[in-house]
Amino acid sequence: MRKLRRDDEVIVIAGRDKGTRGTIMRMVGDDRVIVGGVNLVKRHTKPNPNLGQPGGIVEKEVPLHISNVAIFNPDTGAADRVGIRIGEDGGKSRYYKSSGDAID
Repeated sequence: MRKLRRDDEVIVIAGRDKGTRGTIMRMVGDDRVIVGGVNLVKRHTKPNPNLGQPGGIVEKEVPLHISNVAIFNPDTGAADRVGIRIGEDGGKSRYYKSSGDAID
């Protein structure tokens, strides 16, 4: 079970965008995430008339390493760590380590 998932609200804890909040849009491999509105780069693209794609400067999100983001705890208003509990039925659930409250 992954500690961070798609649509989780996270906060960047290291790097150029430190302190910025966003939601995980996509998981890239095992150790990278794309966070909406964070880690934006400008890409210079050539026009492609076959695809109807105009040229120019496009701003897009690029992946961050998963160690540079932490889940955002709305109760405390800060970054938090994630733990995994195993229930009586054998199912797994995530919880905030600071308060013990369930995430899902």
